[in-house]
This record gives sequence, C-alpha cells and structure tokens, in this order.
Amino acid sequence: MELDSLYQEVILDHYRKPLHKGLSATKDIQVHHNNPSCGDEVTLNLIMDEQIVKDISWDGVGCSISMASASVMSDLLIGKEYKSAMVILDAFVELMQSKGKSLGDEQLLEDGVAFAGVSKFPARIKCALLGWMAFKDATTQVIA
Repeated sequence: MELDSLYQEVILDHYRKPLHKGLSATKDIQVHHNNPSCGDEVTLNLIMDEQIVKDISWDGVGCSISMASASVMSDLLIGKEYKSAMVILDAFVELMQSKGKSLGDEQLLEDGVAFAGVSKFPARIKCALLGWMAFKDATTQVIA
C-alpha cells in the first residue's frame, strides 16, 4: 500500500467514524466556524480545567477533509496542557502551509500527518483547518 493510499484511508476512517462528534451538554464555551468558500461548518464545545483541555466535542457538516480533521484534532488535543495543544496546533498549521513539501511530525501529529497531501490543494486547506481554528478561537476566549 502506498503512503498516499494509507493517508486517504486514515482520512476516510475518521470521516466515517468521527471521534468526539456530538456536542456535549457541558461546556465552558461554544464557538461556531464556517468556511464561506465551501459551506463547511463546525460547532465546537470546549471544557478547560486550569490549563488542561478536558473535553472537546463538536458537530458539523461538510466534506470528508473538514470532518476528519475535526475528528483528528479533538482526539489529539483532549487531555493536553494548553501549551502542548498550541504546539500541536502550530505544527498542523505549518503542515497545511507547506504546499506539500512537509510530511509533518508523526510523533506530534499522529493521524494528522494524513493531511500532508491536502496542503498541495489551497482550496482544501481551509477545510482541514476549520476545526483547528475553532479550537484556537475557543481556547483564546477561555484563557482570556
């Protein structure tokens, strides 16, 4: 199996069986983000305790890339300290801005490296970043 095929399978698996999808009733904050260029939408609930990401739940509609990316993001960041979560978020943003030149740090991004190929397609980068930017917005508001 080629690496590109494996990555496509990882994205499709997260799309078919998204992790942490379904908004929890408990939250510190809720944010809603959309991608006006394609219509993808994500609503994200966040619970922070001290500087720890205690829970992320989300719901949304959109393409396989945006929904799979929100699944990967939530699974990666729950339980992380705020600073560690921001390091992971920054690494994912850097991967998306690499225009296909970076494979990403698999130890840091885990399934997130599956989106390396997405960075070759500028129209899809916003899809992949939608959930991540919702998380960044939510944490910024909670920490402030």
